[in-house]
Amino acid sequence: MRLVQSLLTYLNQSYARAHGKESTQDFGLRYFRQYLMLDSSIQRALSASIKRWIYEERDPKDNVPHAQRPFFVALFKHLQAHGLYPDYEEEYCALTREYYTAESERLAEELDARAFLEHVLHRIEVEVDRARSVLSVGSWAVVRRATEESLCKGRLQWIAAYALGELVDRDEKDKLKEVYELFSRVDGLPKLNEVWKDYVKDKVTAIVTDVANDDKMVERLLKFKDHANRIVEDCFLTPYPEDKVVPEANAEDEHEASDKEDEASSSVIPARAPNQSFVYALTDAFGKGFQARKIKPAEMIARYLDSTLRKGQKGKSDKEFEAGLDAALSLYKYTDDKDVFRTFYHRALAKRLLLQKSASDDFEIAMLKKLKEHYDPEFGMGEEMFKDLALSRDMMHDFHDKLPANDLARRLTVMVLQRSAWPFTVSKSTIDLPPNMQDALSEFTKYYKGKHQGRVLDWDHALGTATLTARFDAGEKELSVSLYQAVVLLMFVDVPKRTFAEVKELAGKLDDGDLRRTLQSLACGKKRVLLKIPPGKDVHNGDVFQFNAEFTDSQRRVHINSIQAKVSAEESQKTQYTIEGERKHILDAAIVRIMKGKKELSLQELQSSVIAAVAKHFIPDVKKVKGRIEAMVEQEYIERVPEKQNTFRYVA
Repeated sequence: MRLVQSLLTYLNQSYARAHGKESTQDFGLRYFRQYLMLDSSIQRALSASIKRWIYEERDPKDNVPHAQRPFFVALFKHLQAHGLYPDYEEEYCALTREYYTAESERLAEELDARAFLEHVLHRIEVEVDRARSVLSVGSWAVVRRATEESLCKGRLQWIAAYALGELVDRDEKDKLKEVYELFSRVDGLPKLNEVWKDYVKDKVTAIVTDVANDDKMVERLLKFKDHANRIVEDCFLTPYPEDKVVPEANAEDEHEASDKEDEASSSVIPARAPNQSFVYALTDAFGKGFQARKIKPAEMIARYLDSTLRKGQKGKSDKEFEAGLDAALSLYKYTDDKDVFRTFYHRALAKRLLLQKSASDDFEIAMLKKLKEHYDPEFGMGEEMFKDLALSRDMMHDFHDKLPANDLARRLTVMVLQRSAWPFTVSKSTIDLPPNMQDALSEFTKYYKGKHQGRVLDWDHALGTATLTARFDAGEKELSVSLYQAVVLLMFVDVPKRTFAEVKELAGKLDDGDLRRTLQSLACGKKRVLLKIPPGKDVHNGDVFQFNAEFTDSQRRVHINSIQAKVSAEESQKTQYTIEGERKHILDAAIVRIMKGKKELSLQELQSSVIAAVAKHFIPDVKKVKGRIEAMVEQEYIERVPEKQNTFRYVA
């Protein structure tokens, strides 16, 4: 062509241009295309060569590019120059689908899902690199999609089900990102999201149903939730647009790419947000996981918050501590048993305030405000508690001011609580106090009734505390103990050794279980201010106890914990019985209120209305709702309509 152009320069530049004829260059290219490039035998030869080359390159023994690759790079550029590239691109993609479809069918039988996924990701990476080296920039995404679809077709559910959980457990974020991007390009995100949701639900279910590790339930849930949130935020991001999927073009390698393509490839890809479908799936899965076990998760969340508020910040900043409380509180929204959480939190709060175990009143008030405003309007009960405590402090100042300077009652602190504001019943267990202690209580009772005639004071010694001064051989110590522990220790002031029977007689009305636990805490724990003879973990009727004069401790003020394990279990059971009783009343009230308004309803309509009415407290079992409806019929609040099956009428 160069020779022809040089010989026919005048013809090309003057005559052809003046008479509207095609140039020698265009004429020559047209004939070259028509008689050579479009020749059927040459086309068959080219197709066969491309197929042989690409199959050999995809199955290399030494894992290096085929020796003839440079010729195919030149070939595809010639095809593009002659306008024949699209046909050969289509053929290239068809060969790609054929090859990888066969490979996928073969390897799916040989490999497990994890190994198959590793192979797929590797194949895609190699195929894209090959396309970048050989094909036009516009073909990269097309070839990649053909490769991915052929390898993954019909196997997305299998890959996701067996590979995703393992990758999440191992926190392999880079691999998870690759999997997510792969699924996003082959329209597999709905399947991946479904597997993700099932995985989270199974994990949460396993944690909340692990009865042996109930004490660690909330910590494990928080750890897993934090892990799952980070996976979504780091790996499951909104998909890139289709034209951003392929790596950016390299201007040096792609001299033939248009200015428009160069501009598009060098543009900055904006940051992506977490895919909301996966965020919603995570939330929904947690809720379903919590449903695997009723009541207990709500109780353990309340207990965890109680423990956290008792321990305090422990070196954390206010912001960090508040974030920890918010994280635990976020689990509350997944439980249907709102009344259970409210009851246990209410009781725990009351004990923290009464025993002065809360690390911060400010955080307590902030928590109550947050619970009331964002979770449950009925959390206003804390306001009355703080009001009672403030009134009690003012009352004690006035009481002490009226006493002589040396009066023992000056050492007494009493908290007077309204029964309606505090979750305690009148204590059935009590203990006979030493005369001087009882005299101080009598003085306060006289003072209180003088100010509030007609009111009744019920003393709850189980919640009382005391500080005793004890003299050991190693020196004097202050013992911070419960009132029960204090009374038992005072029995050994004049008599250093007593039998269990003697202690029991002096304790008077104290419950046998409470007495044994009190002695255990004093004689069998880490801080043994009493010695038990014979030694052992349990208290028996024949045991003898004596004051341990050799007791030592590095601190001057020594706190001796009560034995709480069994008490907590019993208290938990009693609280659950109380909640069940309250639920019956709530259901009964809802049934009567609904029937009074509607007059007549079918069983199905009544059940649905009752469940909706009590949903802010708890989600009742349908059988229990049906049982309460039957109870209301028996109590003649409602009646069956004889002429209509499964229909009830309000009895005015």
